[in-house]
Amino acid sequence: MTTTGATDSGRSIARLAKSALLCAGLALAVTACGKKEGVAPDVAAARITTIGVNSYLWRASLDSLSFMPLLQTDSAGGVIVTDWYANPGNPGERVKVTVAILDQDLRADALRVAASRERMVGGTWITAPVQAATVQKLEDIILTRARDLRRSSIGG
Repeated sequence: MTTTGATDSGRSIARLAKSALLCAGLALAVTACGKKEGVAPDVAAARITTIGVNSYLWRASLDSLSFMPLLQTDSAGGVIVTDWYANPGNPGERVKVTVAILDQDLRADALRVAASRERMVGGTWITAPVQAATVQKLEDIILTRARDLRRSSIGG
């Protein structure tokens, strides 16, 4: 009789586990049929994309650098590298920019900008310093554009 009691107890536990799973499944199904809240617009556009980084920062970076020839773009890794650009008004100087987007969130610390500058001296391009304010200004331009894109996408 001890064997029957152990078997009955095992069957009871199995039935209880099945019932619990069935109830949990029904609860999920019922909540899925309820009012759809959806995904917040800012999350939808920024996180649910095929690119690996914040889409607002990505688009804003491309928009801000659209006047420069692009050498490399990697949306999965969040890297944009421009080729050398010489302003037609100052052909003796050229600039190259690298933008790295480090996160999926729209934050200032998710963006890194680096710039290289060269000047023509005696027919040879010589490396010249880039002012920190120049890089900061470019970061500000990209961040402002990204915030504007986000605001326009959520209707505000």
